[in-house]
Amino acid sequence: MGEVQFYLTSLNCDPRNLGQVIRLHWGVENRLHWTLDVTFSEDACGVRTGHAPQNLALMRRIALNALNLEQSLKRSNRQKSNRAAMDNNYMVTVLTACLSQQIPLNPLVNRI
Repeated sequence: MGEVQFYLTSLNCDPRNLGQVIRLHWGVENRLHWTLDVTFSEDACGVRTGHAPQNLALMRRIALNALNLEQSLKRSNRQKSNRAAMDNNYMVTVLTACLSQQIPLNPLVNRI
């Protein structure tokens, strides 16, 4: 028998649909956590105080996005990360791939 969990919501929706949405959300979260752990050994990080855990988590996500954007090397993100750490030219390639992406402008800035 599976695990039973209870959720409170003010949404007026079908419980089966809500269950699918919740499972989809946690599937995405679990895949992201697994990727971060495999690529950067996130679970082994001993940083636990102050703002450092949140800062490192943000930096890992930025690095993961940069590695995903770099397409010239067909390797795992962990292999790309290790190569970037040892090869400055490849690090520049990763950063160039990241910076060459179109960044949407903030609509609030355009109003001013």
